[in-house]
Amino acid sequence: MDESEELLGIGAFARRVGLTPSALRFYDDCGVLRPARVDPASGYRFYGAEQDGRGVLLRRLREAGLPLVDVRLVLDGGEAEARTVLRAHLERTRRTADTARALVEGLLRDLPMEAPEQPLGRAVVGGAELASAVRQVGPAVADAGTRAEFPVLGCVLIEVDDEELRLVATDRYRLAVRVLRARTAGGGPCRVLVDAAELADLATWALRQQYVDVEVYGDGGCLVGEDGERRAFVGRTAEYPDYRLVLEGLDDVRHRVIVGRAVLRAAFAEREKGAALTTRPGAREAVISGGGGSPVTVSAVCTGPSLRVAFDPAVLVPALDAGVGPDVLLEIASGTAPVVVRSADQGSFTTLVMPVRERVSRETD
Repeated sequence: MDESEELLGIGAFARRVGLTPSALRFYDDCGVLRPARVDPASGYRFYGAEQDGRGVLLRRLREAGLPLVDVRLVLDGGEAEARTVLRAHLERTRRTADTARALVEGLLRDLPMEAPEQPLGRAVVGGAELASAVRQVGPAVADAGTRAEFPVLGCVLIEVDDEELRLVATDRYRLAVRVLRARTAGGGPCRVLVDAAELADLATWALRQQYVDVEVYGDGGCLVGEDGERRAFVGRTAEYPDYRLVLEGLDDVRHRVIVGRAVLRAAFAEREKGAALTTRPGAREAVISGGGGSPVTVSAVCTGPSLRVAFDPAVLVPALDAGVGPDVLLEIASGTAPVVVRSADQGSFTTLVMPVRERVSRETD
């Protein structure tokens, strides 16, 4: 070993490879992972960077449940020997899991039948309707970075109340609400948070059902198809942003802009952050400018005083994609207040999009 190589103490090396110091001492005593050097006076163990791979592989093998004898064969044997050991262990784990599953299933069958839990609320809606609702609110769910800090924003809120099923999602910059009128409903009001990815998988299944019974329990719920097939989902009970407070707190609308959805989307899609929409009183057109592109004039019906409002295309475009129909109505209180994005073809879906501060100098329109 190079004497100039920097060595790590047992604590630092343990953190680096995901093992505890006590485990490293044990593996040293067993001869599985010897330190690079041991201080003869203090007995302190030191490890080199070239031992990282062996340490990580050792941890993974032990996490997989391999006996220490087999671990040594994988670490120090040839490739063929390692494959033989791992395949044998895989087969053992499969047999153990199958045996345990059979035993537990038998025990459950032998137990007295329990009374089925009654849902807190339920609503029967069209399967295609539910799938469409999930697709529409999905873009408003937070991205992975935001979910890491605020896990609840990676969920969709499901509410059953007043013979309605509501789906709500927000990432703090967008808010999407879709309301489904229930064909039949019971219980409620109640709510549950469902991971957006799990709900998207359920929506794929629901799309093949004519009707779906959405049942909400205290810690989750399930979707029940026409043939009685049940698809359970895990719920969360964390606090969720009060979307009603947001909707009720919107300022009075001062500007309304009706424009083709596809045209508006295309005008923003190729721009960077801070692209702005400009209107003038009674105008039959609106101008999209900034964001690194040339100004584009689009046909529009504009009411209210002159307006210039900027959007982040990464936020506005998905909101437009989630809409239905050829036209979109923007209801705007000011250039800094949440903008309501609505469709004339579907009043049951509402999206709020936050404007942004322009990051480029304004062009002359």
